[in-house]
Formats: sequence, C-alpha cells, structure tokens
Amino acid sequence: MAAPTRVTLLLSRERPFEVARLDRDRRLHRIRAGAYVLREVWDALPPWERYRVRVQAVARTWSAPIFCLESAAVLQGLPIFGEPSHIHLLSADGRSWSEGDVIVHGHVDEREIVDAGGHGMTALADTAVDLARVLPPAFALALVDAAARLLQASGAALDVSERGRARANRRGVRQLDWVQARATPVSESAGEAVSRAVIEWLGYEPPELQHEFHYEGFDDRSDFYWKRARIIGESDGYGKYDADDPEGMKAHFVREKKREDRLRRHEGGFARWDWSDTISHEPLDEKLRSAGLLPLYARQDGMLATLARNPRSLIPSRSTKASATRA
Repeated sequence: MAAPTRVTLLLSRERPFEVARLDRDRRLHRIRAGAYVLREVWDALPPWERYRVRVQAVARTWSAPIFCLESAAVLQGLPIFGEPSHIHLLSADGRSWSEGDVIVHGHVDEREIVDAGGHGMTALADTAVDLARVLPPAFALALVDAAARLLQASGAALDVSERGRARANRRGVRQLDWVQARATPVSESAGEAVSRAVIEWLGYEPPELQHEFHYEGFDDRSDFYWKRARIIGESDGYGKYDADDPEGMKAHFVREKKREDRLRRHEGGFARWDWSDTISHEPLDEKLRSAGLLPLYARQDGMLATLARNPRSLIPSRSTKASATRA
C-alpha cells in the first residue's frame, strides 16, 4: 500500500492573529471553517487523499470526535472508492444530526471504539461490517478483503456475516452473507477483489488466487489462474511502484515484462487488465475471451450494473481509479 501523502493543515486557532488573512489568501484552499491547506497541494491530491485531509481537519477542529464508516476506514488504511461525500461520526448521546458535510449518527448497536489519540473510531471489524452493508457489493468485498488481511496480520479472523447478524439492526445482512462467502485475506489489492466479483458476474469460473509458478529458475505468482484452461490473469495495480522514482518505475516494468514473457512461454493464455477495464466490465470480458477463457455460467447483468456508481462518493466509479488501487 502506498504511504499517505503528507499534508500540512493550517488551523486558524493556531494562528489567531491571521484568521482574516487566511480566508483571503488565494494560495490556500479552505477545507472547513478554521482549516486550510495550500491550494497547489490540494489540487494535486487524488480523491481518497482529499477525503483523508477532510477527515483530519475534523479530527483537529472538533472536540473528541468518534469516526465511523468511510471516515474510520480511511484512517485505518482500508480502501476508499472515489471521494466520499460526507464525514461520518458516531453520536455521544444517541442523537442524529448533521452540519455541512459532517453526519453524526445516533446508533442502536454497540460498537467497539478504539482510541486514536485525541479522537476515537470504530474498531476495524465494526468498520468493515458497517461499510459492507451499504457499499456497492464489489466494493464491499474489496473492503472486507482488506480488513481481513489487516486482522489476519494480528492473528484475528473476520466474519462480517456473523458479526452483522448479531446486531439488532439487520440492514444489509444478505449482502453481508454474499461478501462473507467470497472474502479472503489472500487477495492482495482492492483491484483484485473487485475483479473477482466482476469475473463471477460475467459468468466465468472462479480462478485460483496467488498461484505459484516455478519456471526457468524463477519463482513467480499470478493474481489469478484458471488451472483447467492454464490461463493467467493479472489485475494491474498502481501502488506497486513509486511514480516519483523514474528509475524504479523503469526497473519495475522491465521485470514485469520479463516475468510475463516467461509465464507466456509455459502457460496457455495471459490476460492483463486495469481498474477501468474492471469497472467498465466489457473490456475485462473481452480480454478474458481473447486469452482463451469462456464463460460457464449465466451473466448477471443486474450485479454488473452496480459497478457504475457509488452513491456514497462525489465521483462516479468509472471516472476514477479510486483507492482501490492502493489497498
């Protein structure tokens, strides 16, 4: 996962004699009342990093906020799809209300709250359940995969279906069941997770994940492998190299080209796709067919249609790579 961009927030409460100047300074972008960032820095941020800065601004300007949903997820390193429209907090007194882009949720079910130094947030497993109920299903799967990877690293397991069904609020339990049946910590990126959902909805048989190959003295792995057809699939990520390191990028592409050529020499077919191919789904279908794979099951057009839009984001799914590429 790529490291978050370091962004310096300018707070008016820390500059009491410059409040009026901060509001007039065209070099600054106003995040919210009392919080600013250099405009050139803001303009260069990808959507999910802009959201992170918005969340951090609330953490710095509100008194002891408790973050939940996407706002907890972005602080926990879970994937964010586009730029979520709202900052989400849990209410301390059970009342629900909103202020600008901040929504404060009253809550019936108990959640584990962890201290993050000056503010709280829902524990990773509760964040995963809350979001897996409400995100489009492929994105919910990607988020739960990522949460499962993080929890596995600490020796814990995640069952969003069981955890969700234990709550009084039964909203989204069918989707939780769908996600839990497919979630795995083996998946290494959100792009891979969304690809798995789309592959299923296009009617292809489930691939083997992270298959290992041993050819020509090298040990290689593939994102996807259809063993019966001997076809390899690769979901290109954007966090595998540092765009600020041209030499590193060049070395990465050279290694990847040699690896792909090596696998092509020994296997039956090879397909490579990116986030746009996955979200549009027709290009992914075409690439799988061109590699020699054929659908075995009926296409699920209703599920494929859920890829077009994330109603919780300011940005349509198809117009951004999202942080699906970084977690």
